[in-house]
Amino acid sequence: MSQSSPPTPGQPGKSQPFVVAISSRALFDLDDSHQIFETEGLESYADYQVQHENDLLKPGIAFPLVKKLLALNENQTGHAGVEVILLSRNSADTGLRIFNTIEHYGLDIVRAAFTNGVSPHNYMHPFGAHLFLSAHGDDVRAALDAGHAAATLMPSATRQDTTAQLRIAFDGDAVLFSDEAEQIYQRDGLSAFADAEKTAAAKPLAAGPFKPVLQAIHQIQSAYPIEENPIRTALVTARSAPAHKRVILTLREWGIRIDESLFLGGRSKGEFLRAFGADIFFDDQRVHVESSREHVATGHVPHGVANQEAD
Repeated sequence: MSQSSPPTPGQPGKSQPFVVAISSRALFDLDDSHQIFETEGLESYADYQVQHENDLLKPGIAFPLVKKLLALNENQTGHAGVEVILLSRNSADTGLRIFNTIEHYGLDIVRAAFTNGVSPHNYMHPFGAHLFLSAHGDDVRAALDAGHAAATLMPSATRQDTTAQLRIAFDGDAVLFSDEAEQIYQRDGLSAFADAEKTAAAKPLAAGPFKPVLQAIHQIQSAYPIEENPIRTALVTARSAPAHKRVILTLREWGIRIDESLFLGGRSKGEFLRAFGADIFFDDQRVHVESSREHVATGHVPHGVANQEAD
């Protein structure tokens, strides 16, 4: 793809690609070398990576997602495409193995930041990244605190590809939307939450950290007919009627289409995500993450009131 100037995060447009930043441990299986780092330290880890720099890494949790994202560039009529960049705690020296593997798999990833043990999230803004996917929870939290969309990719099942279509699912509160409604639920209970949402049904919810991500995806979707679209999205939320109304009206106010909306009323999300065929699902609550990751690749968004006790 063309090496254009990076977009301003949260402001996708026809001249600006959807930019996804990913860590090396999310893209490839680095469990063995990471175990060396944990038990023997950075120097032993660096020696191991240099000694094995010509040994190819196996695909990681996010590998199928990245392949589908980059495949969107094969037909960019009407949209600016997708760019995937690497944000890694490796040094350039130890990162050579990663780029050798990227080249082997033919992934069009040409931009990277190697920070040698320091959190790389500060480079999201200069790169114009809309989303950061990492296996390092502290880096994800730092990115979210800085106002970026980010998720910790959990050890998860990945579905067998049966279609080239990219399928992405999102939770609502504290992910696409702010956690204002969740705060009421956590503080006052379900009845108070339902009453508050009914009263405020016509008032759009404030944006959550993943609104810019959904905007960028919608921009790409808008270049294709609905019935022949390379991307399909879903909202998968524990909300039920009548709390669904505010969600629908908020998306209408934003001018963003969601292809499928599942209002589960507290049901476990995992099997619904498998039925949808999600390539990845984003949720803020650990209970839903644990259910979902048994069925599909899952990213935990440690944002909002539901994560305060864990902080």
